Amino acid sequence: MDESLNRRLHGLLDRLEAWLPPAPEAADWSRDVAAIWQRHPLGGQLVPVAARDAVRLDDLVGVDRQREALLANTRAFLAGRPANHALLWGARGSGKSSMVRALLNTLAPEGLRLIQVDRHDLAGLPALVAQLRDTEHRFIVYCDDLSFEGHDDAYKALKSVLDGTLTGPPENVLLYATSNRRHLLPESLADNADTRLVGDELHHGDAVEEKISLSDRFGLWLAFHPFNQDSYLEACRHWVAHLGGAECWSEAAREAALRHATLRGTRSGRAAWQFACQWVGSGVG
Repeated sequence: MDESLNRRLHGLLDRLEAWLPPAPEAADWSRDVAAIWQRHPLGGQLVPVAARDAVRLDDLVGVDRQREALLANTRAFLAGRPANHALLWGARGSGKSSMVRALLNTLAPEGLRLIQVDRHDLAGLPALVAQLRDTEHRFIVYCDDLSFEGHDDAYKALKSVLDGTLTGPPENVLLYATSNRRHLLPESLADNADTRLVGDELHHGDAVEEKISLSDRFGLWLAFHPFNQDSYLEACRHWVAHLGGAECWSEAAREAALRHATLRGTRSGRAAWQFACQWVGSGVG
């Protein structure tokens, strides 16, 4: 290469380097408990992150059955016993994402590590799993608010990692996902056009089978439903006491909490937290 051109190219690279962000610090799993996976054309990188909040499993009200099932499954995984990939699905604001964060806060001292993968980065999931295969730690790979559109092929990478390859995920990796959709993919009336009755058995068409096959790869399904009034008020009471003290909960707070749910059109853990922030923050209590 011409020496003059070589110098010019090196100078250009030096100037471009000044505009690039610094390379992220590599995750140290003896210290870091959570990271975000960022895919790039050469594979991907893990960016350590601090825990978002200090919510604990005991803070989650109205979801006792789901909490105990997920906790038992995760503890089995940490102990090296058989465990299932988990799908937490159901109503918005019902505590699905909070439960995963609380699980990390509770079990990180026992060795749990969490890696979050955005839906748009799922194509890099096989590379991530391969990177984790030979490490000594145990990881939950977590996809939050997961859903796909009918033309979206990203779900095929997830299917492959869950149960579609010769090797499958390593024994130190589980996948947990949250979604508002039970089957993760949109379901339309037309999908049922090929469903037929054979004797006493219902046989789904190919379109339905394809959509069910993804969620079927999660061995543990946990459904989250809207709160009834008692559960909602209990969550409000818990968070008001957590933020401002037990003396902040009163009959006036109870009535305000019911009005808040009516105005929002929902009773959920998220609505309870938002009411508590409003009530304690305003100093009314």
